[in-house]
Amino acid sequence: MEQFNGKVWVLGDDIDTDIIIPTEYLAFKTIDRMKQYAFSPLRSELAAKICPGDMIVAGKNFGCGSSREQAPEVIKALGIRCIVAKSFARIFYRNALNNGLLLLEQPALHEAVQEGDTITVTVNQSVVHRGTSYPIAALPENLVEIIHAGGLVQAMRKRNGL
Repeated sequence: MEQFNGKVWVLGDDIDTDIIIPTEYLAFKTIDRMKQYAFSPLRSELAAKICPGDMIVAGKNFGCGSSREQAPEVIKALGIRCIVAKSFARIFYRNALNNGLLLLEQPALHEAVQEGDTITVTVNQSVVHRGTSYPIAALPENLVEIIHAGGLVQAMRKRNGL
């Protein structure tokens, strides 16, 4: 079973795609150029502080708003290992998985964590924070395959021997 831990960044409810990556930065040609502006309407310094392997713990309806694919791409480019939220907007959920970003729904963790805490994720089992285990639903094997491959396109290339 895959297990990893990381530092937590805490965000609230209804973090929409305009907060994740504002429209004016979509004009940049690369995700790498866009990523420094991630979450800037909410916290202008956040993108610069995120380190590879960090995780986001958020409230309900994370990723609501427009269906822009750049939102999960920017989060992944920042090095976020996974997002644990009370719930996700459905289109964001699918866009994130298609880009190889692990999303986990867990309704109680958000109230327990504080920014800077460390959590341990055991995929398809639980999230542990300060000795308390919070159960998470198991992902279907096809979605795990997509995450491990780094996204849908890479998973299909691998599956087809390309």
